[in-house]
Amino acid sequence: MRRTKPEKREVTPDVRYNSAVVTNLINRIMHNGKRSNAVRMVYSAMDIVSQKTGKDGLEVLETALRNVGPVMEVRPRRVGGATYQVPMEVSANRRQTLAMRWIIDASRSRTGKAFDECLAGELLDAYNNTGSAIRKREETHKMAEANRAFSHYRV
Repeated sequence: MRRTKPEKREVTPDVRYNSAVVTNLINRIMHNGKRSNAVRMVYSAMDIVSQKTGKDGLEVLETALRNVGPVMEVRPRRVGGATYQVPMEVSANRRQTLAMRWIIDASRSRTGKAFDECLAGELLDAYNNTGSAIRKREETHKMAEANRAFSHYRV
């Protein structure tokens, strides 16, 4: 186990929206170092979202991430030979990370269209509290609620 936590690296904001959140989204979508493809896809998805809603794409993205981010999750904890799923609160950083991961996974699982259209659709669904990423958050909350009896094992 490591002695100290590594310090968080500064993420430079993106060019168009001047937002570190968009840069994190681009970095998570990027495959094999092809950053220009990821940037094009994210900006295209944000344009589609802003056309459909009439609102700024960044505002829709942040609301979608807030809607998808879980408040509670379960973490395994070994106590006397048994492993319990202990519900714990999720930090703000991990909440955003999980929300991005779930939205991207849900977008990749959609079929029939280009990725930027799938990402835009998933962002709109998350903005409206529907879709696969929201279902994933609900499952996580149900697991935490079901294992509430083990909450006294928190670290």
